[in-house]
Amino acid sequence: MTDFIFVGCDLHQETLVNRIAKGQERSERKTFGSSKAGREKLIGYLKEKSKQNGGAPIVFAYEASGQGYVLYDQMAAAGMECHVLAPTKMESSVKQKRNKNDDRDAERILKRVRAHKLAGEELPAVWVPDLQTRDDREIVRARQDLSDKQTSVKTQLRCLLQRHGIEKPARTGKPWTKSYWQWLDQLTQDRQQGIGLRTALATLLRQVRHLDNEIEQLDKAVDQLSRRSDREGIIDALDRESGIGRLTATAYALEVGDFTRFRRGRQVGAYWGMTPSSDESGEVNDRKGHITRQGSPRIRKLLCQATWYRVQKDPQVREIYQRLVRRNPKKKKVAVVACMRRLAVRLWQVGRQAQLEMKEGK
Repeated sequence: MTDFIFVGCDLHQETLVNRIAKGQERSERKTFGSSKAGREKLIGYLKEKSKQNGGAPIVFAYEASGQGYVLYDQMAAAGMECHVLAPTKMESSVKQKRNKNDDRDAERILKRVRAHKLAGEELPAVWVPDLQTRDDREIVRARQDLSDKQTSVKTQLRCLLQRHGIEKPARTGKPWTKSYWQWLDQLTQDRQQGIGLRTALATLLRQVRHLDNEIEQLDKAVDQLSRRSDREGIIDALDRESGIGRLTATAYALEVGDFTRFRRGRQVGAYWGMTPSSDESGEVNDRKGHITRQGSPRIRKLLCQATWYRVQKDPQVREIYQRLVRRNPKKKKVAVVACMRRLAVRLWQVGRQAQLEMKEGK
C-alpha cells in the first residue's frame, strides 16, 4: 500500500494550524502564518517530509471559509492533492462541539481525509469554481450587497420619520417616486423641524442617492457580464423563465457554475439548503424539521423574491402554492419554500439543457 502524507488544516485569518501524519501514524502539530510567505513555508515543509518518505504523495484538506480558495490554489499549484470540505457536513458530537479548539479541528479534518483515502469513506468536499467564475461572482455579489444596504438605509429613514410623527402626504404618491423625493428634500429645509431631524434626514438621503448611482453602475456591469459569449446562452434561457430577471439569472448561473455537476433535482434542493432537516433514532421515526439553510443565502433570497412574483402573476404556480397552503393553512412558509425548491430545480434543468446545447454548438 502506498504511504501518504495526510494534512488536516484549521484555517484562520492569522494562522494555519496543521496536524500532519504519515499513513496511519500518529500526527504532529505544525503552525504557519496565514499569508503567502506562511503558505510557502508550509509547502516547503511538506515537500521535504514527502522527500524523506520516498516521495510519498501529500493529501491536504481544510474547511471552506470566507477566505476563499487562495490556499487551495497554492497547494494545487505545488502539485498536492487538496480538498476543501463543507463545514456544515462535518459531523461532530455534542461533546466535540463543546470542546472545540484549533488542534482538535485540524485532527478531525485529518481523520476524515485519511478515512477517505485509506478506507474509501465519502469526503464532504465542496466544488471549487475556476478563477474566472470566482471573479465574475464578485460583481453579482457586490450588486446584491448594495441592494441590502439600500434597503437598510431606507428602513432607517422611515423609522426616523416615524419617531418624529411625520407622515407622508397623500399627494406624494408611492414611496421613492419623484414627488416623494421632493417632499423629503423639502423636509430637510423645513425650519419648523428640529436641526437633528433635518441633519439626519439629509445624510440618509445622500446615502440613498449614492447607493442608487452605485447600483446603476453595477447593473451595467452585470448586464455586460451576462452577455459574454461563454455564459449568454445559459443566462438568456434562465431569463426567459417567469419572475427571473437578468440579475437573478446571472447570479444563479454563476453560483451553480457547472450545471452538469448535479445528477438530479434533489441534489439541487439540498445544495441551496431548501431540504428539511431530519431527526431520527432507534426509538423515533424520521421527523422533518426546518430547512437546513446550507448553501448560498443570497440565492435563497432571490428565489424567494422570484417565487412571490410567480405566485402573483403565474396562474399555474399560484394554484400549486394555494394547494400547498390548503394542506396546512398555519404554515404558509412551508408552501413558499416548496415553490422556491421547485423553481430552483426548474432553473437547473433549463440551465443544464442550455449548457449542453452550448457544448454541442447548437
